[in-house]
Amino acid sequence: MSTPHETEPAADPIASDPNFMLSLARGLAVLQAFSDQRRSLTIAQISHRTAIPRASVRRCLHTLIALGYASADGNQFSLKPKVLSLGYSYLSSTPLTVSAHPYLNQVSRSLNESCSLGVLQDDEVLYVGRSAASRIMSVSLTTGSRLPAYCTALGRMLLAHLPAPELDDYLARVPLKAMTERTVVNPERLRAILADVRTAGYVLVEEELEVGLRSISVPVRGASGNVLAALNIGAHAARVSRRKMEEEFLPVLRASAQELSILLP
Repeated sequence: MSTPHETEPAADPIASDPNFMLSLARGLAVLQAFSDQRRSLTIAQISHRTAIPRASVRRCLHTLIALGYASADGNQFSLKPKVLSLGYSYLSSTPLTVSAHPYLNQVSRSLNESCSLGVLQDDEVLYVGRSAASRIMSVSLTTGSRLPAYCTALGRMLLAHLPAPELDDYLARVPLKAMTERTVVNPERLRAILADVRTAGYVLVEEELEVGLRSISVPVRGASGNVLAALNIGAHAARVSRRKMEEEFLPVLRASAQELSILLP
C-alpha cells in the first residue's frame, strides 16, 4: 500500500486500451525481427530480439507459416515473398513514393551515384525509395531498409526538423552507439550539429555510419513547407571528396528535391 509520499506508477496507455490487440502487435514484432543480416532466425533468437515469450513467438510463427508469410527449415524460420504484399499498398499509393522514383533515377544517372529517399519512422530512417548505381556499403540497402537516424545524412536532416519537444524525447530515448570511431555519440554535440543542419539546409556525414562512406542529404518539403522526407546521395569517401559533394552533388540534389516538392501536398 502506498504511503502519502509515494507515487503510483503511471498506467501503460497501451495495456489499458481495451481495443489494443496484443496478439497482432506481437505478430508484427516477429515480422520486424528479420533483417537483411539475419534472414533466418530461431524461436529463441526472435524471442530475444522482441522480448516476446518463446511460446508466443512459436504461435506467431505457426500463424505466419499457415498464412504463407513465413517458412520453417528445422528450427530455422524465414520470411516468404508474400510479406512484400504488406507494404505494397503503401508504396503504390503514397504520393511521395510514387512521385519520387523518376527523380531518384534522374539523380542517380546524372551523378552515377546511389540516390535514396527516406522518412523518419520509429526512431529510424525508413528507405521509401532508392535508385542504386552501385553497392557502396556492406549493408545492402533497398526500399524498406532501416538505418539509425543519428549517424546518417538522411536521419540528421529529418531529426533537424523535428519540433523541439520531439527531438528532446528522441535524444532521451535513443542510445547513441558508436558505429565507427567518428560517430557522434554526445547528445549535446549532436543537438548542436542538428541546429547547424537546419540553418544550412543540407547535411554532410563523413564515415559515421560506416568507414569509407560519405553522404549528403537535403530536405523534401510539402506544399505547407513542412519537411516530409529527405533525399540523399552516398559515395565512397576515397573516390568522392567533400568539396565535390558540396559543389557538384548538392545543387543536383536541391533541384530534384524542389521539383519533387511541387508534386506533394
